[in-house]
Amino acid sequence: MKIPNNRSSKDLLRKNEHIRAAEVRLIDSDGTMLGIVNIREALAKAKEKELDLVEISPTAQPPVCKILEYSKYVYEQGKKNKDAKKKQKAVSLKEIRLKSRIASHDLDVKVKQIEGFLKKKDMVRVSVVFYGRENQHKDIGFAMLNDMKAKLAEIGDIDGNIQTQGNRVTVTFVPKA
Repeated sequence: MKIPNNRSSKDLLRKNEHIRAAEVRLIDSDGTMLGIVNIREALAKAKEKELDLVEISPTAQPPVCKILEYSKYVYEQGKKNKDAKKKQKAVSLKEIRLKSRIASHDLDVKVKQIEGFLKKKDMVRVSVVFYGRENQHKDIGFAMLNDMKAKLAEIGDIDGNIQTQGNRVTVTFVPKA
């Protein structure tokens, strides 16, 4: 169901007379299931308690409706969505580029940097770049990345295989679960 630009998702909840179904599965305000009832009966019970009849699950057969205070329900749903959004963490991809002629100590520094990223649960793409005649010796890049794979085996795994893309040899490390 697509949301029109001028309406928010909370407007899509049908309540009271806007519910189109002839029969609904009714849930009382305290959470007890009242069964399948006529829409007029359900509206009468909601008005009797001075609350709203809100369509919770419109796709069910018959639709599920609950007797509750509409504004409070919308507020709680918004709060739940906000909390869920806070708890989400986007996994970011860090990229490290190396030359094929890197010194061993510099390579160790880069490995420590990759370890830090993996501990923070980030993915890391390592690329070894070749220039000019270095392209003839891509085996150096494969050896370098295999060495890194061995050093980082405790913290991370590789995603897929070592790949060549033009003048680069790349591999992606993912943190271990």
